[in-house]
Formats: sequence, C-alpha cells, structure tokens
Amino acid sequence: QVPLVESGGGLVQAGDSLRLSCTASGYTFGREIMGWFRQAPEPGKEREFVAAISGSGGRTLYSDSVKGRFTISIDNAKTTVYLEMNSLTPDDTAVYYCAGDVFDTIPSASLENYDTWGQGTQVTVSS
Repeated sequence: QVPLVESGGGLVQAGDSLRLSCTASGYTFGREIMGWFRQAPEPGKEREFVAAISGSGGRTLYSDSVKGRFTISIDNAKTTVYLEMNSLTPDDTAVYYCAGDVFDTIPSASLENYDTWGQGTQVTVSS
C-alpha cells in the first residue's frame, strides 16, 4: 500500500471555495478508484462518502450532499487527486480523507471497498 497524503484544508467562511489535494509519493495512479470521504466532529458522526473517480478520470460519483458544489478530478500526470469544493457551508466542516480502492474499476460510495487511507486534512467552515 502506498501512503496517501492530503493537503489543502483550512478555515474558510461560508460561501468560500477550497481545493484539497491527495498525492502518493512516487506513485502514479492507474486503474484504482480514488475517493474522498469526510468525518464531521460531532459525536457519533461516521465517516461518509463524498466523491470518487476512476483512475482514468472517466467515471465520477458524488454524494447527494455535495453534487453540484464539489468536483473530483485527477491531474494529467495521474499523480494528484483533487477535490474542488465550492459554496461551502458549516455543514461541510469535517476531516477530509483521501482513499484508494485497488480492486474495483467502478467508483463506489462504500467505505469498505477502500483499502488505503490518508491521515486526513481538516476543513472548517465558519458561518
């Protein structure tokens, strides 16, 4: 497993935009599915699916809560996965995790399908 490293989190105001990045040192994404999940700070909140993309970039999947506001993409060099987040609201406050699924070829929202995880990056949206 190749360690995934997220970056780009921070503190923003409602309505602002933020772009998260996910890289794997010395690794080029290939056939695997790459996804973004998040976990809100409230007690009892489970990690939830945000978006996923196929290694080719041809297929994407979004949760209903972010569809139309967030965009997942992979750079042409296939070394970085991005999550562009627009129109942020306080409900988007969470630790955002990058994850990789090496066994599937179709993006999935199922957390159990992902076998490689980053350490997460904090996104805080103030009202």
